[in-house]
Order: sequence, then structure tokens, then C-alpha cells
Amino acid sequence: MEQLSLFTDTPSQFKSSPLASRLRPETLDEYVGQTHLVGKGMILRQLIEKDQISSMIFWGPPGVGKTTLARIIASSTNAHFVEFSAVTSGIKEVREVMKEAEDNRRCGIRTLLFTDEIHRFNKAQQDAFLPFVEKGSIILVGATTENPSFEINSALLSRCKVFILKALTENDLYDLLKNALSSPKGFGNLQIDISEDHLRSIAAFSNGDARCALNTLEMVVNNSTMNSEGTVEVTDETVSQCMDRRSLLYDKNGEEHYNLISALHKSMRNSDPDAAVYWMCRMIDGGEDPLYIARRMVRFASEDVGLADSNALAVAVNAYQACHFLGLPECNVHLAHAAVYLSMAPKSNALERACIEAAEDIRNSPAEPVPLHIRNAPTSLMKEAGYGKGYIYAHDTEEKITKMQCLPDALKDRQYYDPGTLGDEAAIKERLDEIRKWRAGE
Repeated sequence: MEQLSLFTDTPSQFKSSPLASRLRPETLDEYVGQTHLVGKGMILRQLIEKDQISSMIFWGPPGVGKTTLARIIASSTNAHFVEFSAVTSGIKEVREVMKEAEDNRRCGIRTLLFTDEIHRFNKAQQDAFLPFVEKGSIILVGATTENPSFEINSALLSRCKVFILKALTENDLYDLLKNALSSPKGFGNLQIDISEDHLRSIAAFSNGDARCALNTLEMVVNNSTMNSEGTVEVTDETVSQCMDRRSLLYDKNGEEHYNLISALHKSMRNSDPDAAVYWMCRMIDGGEDPLYIARRMVRFASEDVGLADSNALAVAVNAYQACHFLGLPECNVHLAHAAVYLSMAPKSNALERACIEAAEDIRNSPAEPVPLHIRNAPTSLMKEAGYGKGYIYAHDTEEKITKMQCLPDALKDRQYYDPGTLGDEAAIKERLDEIRKWRAGE
């Protein structure tokens, strides 16, 4: 038996570029996934086929084909393709590319500029694209794993169409792996004995990432042994060694991700610390970022506990900071600390309901002006206009409260916060009821 290795005399395909690079699709028909964008009759496919491409942003997780799609667009539209990464390029490189693009435009050549991780560019670097996008010197295609609404300048974002790319499905990845085994550009010239279960396991392990799936398959094949008949035999042990099998049960970007965080949230809401710790550990075991779990607990602390136990928010925030300081595996006990505390805390969703009801009034009614008597009046002109007139300073009163109306007239009788009767909110409810009765003159 001969074990294949990158360091031994192996068939030629083992010595060339990585499998993921060799199998990179060159046409839309070869492209896997994103059928909601490039399937027959879909909007992006029509734009490509009609050569009506404008600047755009591809937003999606790693390994879903953002770079590949940009290259396909460039070849389909006969544009000069320029690719660089925000990680390694600065403002100097941006300006050099812009100058070259402007020269090409004068010669009638369009430039498709693909910028990977565009969210890593600072404001000045992003602003450098603006004039060239506006006058058509470049077709900007940016790729990002982060929400463009928060990471890309609004001026640049307004000039780009955002397309959301989804993680590939397990079936997409399975088909991709099968193609890698049969394609001459992949392992088509080799006899490889690998089971469907192994391929399905690799597909599940890869979390929607095509590059991860192909890299894992390549590692599995390269570390398998070839028998006397020239067949590469893939074993359970080899597959197990090439990936963390625990992750097979958990797709951090797919449905199971949301199922498990939902299970954690609902277990804490139901005051079940045992279930909360179990689901939290399931997420950690599956490779989830502990900071993500901690962030969800911070939200839970106000959404489901609120003022019934204000210390819950402090516990959750402290758990987040502890996870940030220590990381895995040590921070698992901090997450357990928060999960149990939040589970056992008295529950109230009064703050969540208050936010929802206030947001509904904001959406469904005109933007009400701030009453004049609670506006600041820093200038004489504003004082003459009535700003601050009639304002009563609460600390000057014996009760430390006033009957002054602070909501707009149209909403003067609205009550958004309705505290419950558990934990600290029982006392808050009693106090608020007294205040409201006093203001009503009861």
C-alpha cells in the first residue's frame, strides 16, 4: 500500500494548484449555488447576459463564490478585470488602479474592479472610488462578509446594487465534491474509493463553504493510501483525521445554528437551567463563536428579564467580557454562569413590549414635534419662540415629579411600559402606579 503525499512522487494533479483553484467555474452554467441570483431568468443572470452590469456589492459568507462570480462577469462582459484585496492594498494602490481605469475608459475599454473584503477599506479609501464609479471609469464589484449597511460608506453604497449570496446547501457541496472526483481538472484521472457517506460528511462539515469542502476532500485524498491495483482507498479514520467530526452536527451558518440558539433562548426564558447549559454546550461543541452566544445573552437579559432583575444585564455583559479576555476553552464556564443566572432570574418582557409598541406608533403616525416646554432654549431667539416656556424642574418640587406632559399631544395618554409583578418589577410597578394616579389627580 502506498500513501499519497504532497512530498512524494504522486500523479501530476497532486503537484499543481489547489483543487479549489483548478475547479473554479468559468461560466454561469458551471457555477454552483446562488440560483436565486443566477438561475435561469433571475435578475443578475439577465444583467450579465444583456451586458448591463453596473457597480454592485456581493454580501455573503466565505466560500460561496463571490470572487468566482466577479470573474465570470468580467469574462462575460469583455471588461478588463482587476482584482485586489482590501487587506493588502492601500490608498496608493487604489489611485493607481483608478488612473489605469481612466486611461482604459478613454480607449473604450471598461474596467471591472473586484475588491475583496471591501469593508476593510477605511472611509478615505472607499471615497476614492466614488468619482470613478459615478463617471463609469470602473464597474466596482465589492465582496464582503459583513453587513454593507454598517461597513460601507452610504455615498458609495447608494451607487451600488447589493446582492446577497447564501451559504451553499449540503446538496450543492455534495454535487461539487462528486464533480471534483470525476472532472479531469480534479481527480478524474484517479480511481478513488470513497463512500457517499464520506462525501456527505465532508459537505456537512464545510458549513456551506465550497473552498472548505474542496480543500478537505483534497486533504483526504492526499492522505489516503493507494492499493496494489492503483485505487486510492479512503477510510473512516482518514476522513475523521482531516476534519473535526463534532462539527458535522452543527452548521454555524445554516438552520441548525438558528435552531440551537432558539433552543438556548427558549430554555432560559422557561427558567430551565439544565436545558440552557446543554444547548449552550452543544453550540460550543459545534464550533460556535462564544462571543456570539454571549451577545445573545446580553440581548436576553433586557428582552426577557429586564427590570425584574437589572443585575442580569451586568452578568451577561461581564460574561461577554470574560469570553473576550479568555476565549475557549476556559470561557465555557462564564457562559454557563450567565446561562444559569438568566434562567433563574425573574422574567419580564415589559421592556421589549414597550419598544415594540412605541415603534408601532412611530411607524403609523406622523412624526410628532417635541412639545415646546421640554425643548432646550440655548439662544434668545429660541426663548422668544417659546422654547422651554412652562418647563418645571422636577428637583424643585417636594415630590421630585411634576404633572408636566412630556409626550406629544397626539400620544399624551399612551403607556408603553407596563411592569410585571415578579422580582424587582413588583416594587417598580407599585411606584409607577402611584405616579400615574397622582398625575391623573386620583
